[in-house]
Amino acid sequence: MAYVILGLGNPGAEYAKTRHNAGRMVAELLAKEEGLSPFTLKKTAQALVSDGTLDGEKTVIALPEVFMNHSGKTALALVKSKAAAKKLLVIRDDLDLPLGVIKMTGYGRGAGGHKGIESIMRALKTKDFAQMKIGISGSTPKGKLKKVSGEEKVISHVIGKFKPAEEAVLKKTLKKASEAARLFVSDGIEKAMLVANTK
Repeated sequence: MAYVILGLGNPGAEYAKTRHNAGRMVAELLAKEEGLSPFTLKKTAQALVSDGTLDGEKTVIALPEVFMNHSGKTALALVKSKAAAKKLLVIRDDLDLPLGVIKMTGYGRGAGGHKGIESIMRALKTKDFAQMKIGISGSTPKGKLKKVSGEEKVISHVIGKFKPAEEAVLKKTLKKASEAARLFVSDGIEKAMLVANTK
């Protein structure tokens, strides 16, 4: 049973490098850093898929080619049982965390209003998979969360590109998230959470 790492985002060039695609960016970086196969379209999974071995463990990294709120279609094609879901890590953006903060949660956690996660839970009929949340909101000089409110503002923030001033923090965050995702496969969820959730 392979490990499955799902990097959530929206497909298409216009969404590349947007905040909503933070999860997808982590997954792409991991595949590149670990020298896994180039991403190719797997029609049955409606996703771009890269695979290979990470520390001797068979691993599949997938970028759904369906919109975020249909992510469950890809998950269902790649994760065939509730037991297999224990080897699933979903990486996604999170509006409730400032940029630079990563929060990895253990099995059985909720969706927190994230449509992509809701879709996966419905499709797999389980919450027993790991989630890694990448903060995409602004913060005050003291590091407090500056959350956007109002539906239209939220949408334009989420599908907006990262600002040049945020690039350095983003790069560091993606690198750390990629390292935690690799540890999920090689050393297990506790070790991965330790790295992801440490400031």
